[in-house]
Amino acid sequence: MQLLTPRPPAEEEVTGLRATGELSGATRTKIVFAAAFGPLVAGYALVVALFALVTALASLSHFSVLGVLRAAGPGLLAAYQVPVTVTGGTLGVLPLLGTAVVGTFVAGSAAHAAGRLGYREPGQAVNVVAPIAATHALAGITIALTVGSVRVNVEPLTAFLVPGFVSALCATAGVAKRCGILAAARDHLDPLALRGLRAGALGLAGLLGVGAVVYTVTLGVSVRTVGHLFAANAPGFGSGAGMLLLSIGYLPNAVIATLSFVAGPGFSIGSVSLTPFSYRGGTLPGLPLLANMPEHAARWWPALLVLPAAVGVLVGWSLRRSDEDPRARLRTVGIAGALIGFGCVLLGTLAGGQLGHGPFNPVSVPVGLLSVAAFGWIAVPGGLVAWLAGPRRPAPAPEPVVVEEPEPEAESQDEADEQREPDTVEEPDDTEDTEDTAAVEDTEDTEDTADVEDSEDTETAEDAEDAEEPAQASDEAKEPGS
Repeated sequence: MQLLTPRPPAEEEVTGLRATGELSGATRTKIVFAAAFGPLVAGYALVVALFALVTALASLSHFSVLGVLRAAGPGLLAAYQVPVTVTGGTLGVLPLLGTAVVGTFVAGSAAHAAGRLGYREPGQAVNVVAPIAATHALAGITIALTVGSVRVNVEPLTAFLVPGFVSALCATAGVAKRCGILAAARDHLDPLALRGLRAGALGLAGLLGVGAVVYTVTLGVSVRTVGHLFAANAPGFGSGAGMLLLSIGYLPNAVIATLSFVAGPGFSIGSVSLTPFSYRGGTLPGLPLLANMPEHAARWWPALLVLPAAVGVLVGWSLRRSDEDPRARLRTVGIAGALIGFGCVLLGTLAGGQLGHGPFNPVSVPVGLLSVAAFGWIAVPGGLVAWLAGPRRPAPAPEPVVVEEPEPEAESQDEADEQREPDTVEEPDDTEDTEDTAAVEDTEDTEDTADVEDSEDTETAEDAEDAEEPAQASDEAKEPGS
């Protein structure tokens, strides 16, 4: 009997939706709602867990659940790179590792929501990115307005704009592939520009890798100093754990500062500044993260400039076959260098900032010089490698040299004229030849006739003269006898 029992309309509707793959409006709203609030909840829970762990392990601190929950709000804003004022001093140098974690949460949540909603068009990405950005911006200003106190304070406008911008950027990166944004970029951008952007991403990762290697090696050499700093500034297991977590959070900042040092512009912490060519000492924070800071300059520091040049060679080598025209390859290297320069501006800005009002303020990375230096380290060696190591356009084939054989001397002008005439030979005109022949014959006949007549006339005259001579003789003979 159950087979004949009609199902409720709601059940039929749900089954039909599942069969066709379409989602109702309420389901779509839930998916977008989860994508917007999920990273906030996860980030806040992570900050609460870290603060609770540090507070519980610290020997001189008093654990308070309410205090940890209240402190986690500004901590979450710090993860979004929102400056926090603590006891009158602005903390603008914020851990980039927390920003990377929160950005990963936002990008993953946006990508998951776009996949569940079945979005495949670039325009559909707005339906996910806009709610996420608006939710994070409203959450930021809400935290800034609720935690304001004498000890901790956050600027409301900054708390509204910065989380909204960061979340929108990360959400766009998350849905770029699923919603076809990358495919649309490939269709509308020049292929050489795409090659340049890819090479630029490779070069930026290479520069960061150079900074990480140099920092790791120098910190490994200074491992004894690390132990002394832990013992002096964070005695005990709990304080040491908190110092370790703080150092790990600021590790990306240290790598970017080391990159700036290796590239040439250097960095400064308060009165301390160093570049590969200069050094000025002073007081430093007692962080194990800074155990590798030198006490004086070294002559071998300029040799470190070979490392960013090697990254430029790598970029040029990757673009050596991007085009047959060397000038096009140079333009591609220029695009890669421009992307790297912009990336260094962004990273240098995030790595530095205000550090209270003490002797360690500010922490500065000269972003302008770093951008120019990074572009130069990529464009100059990369351009030379791309120009010299790449293929060249084949030279145009030389025109065949035609050697003209000397023409035999013409026996007569008529033969020379015949040799200069084109291949097409005109048939002789019989009429003209006949007329010429007739004219020649008439001329010859006339001349012969004239010659004959002249001869006859001459002979007749001579005969007449001969006849006159005997007549005269006979007359003379008759005269004497008469």
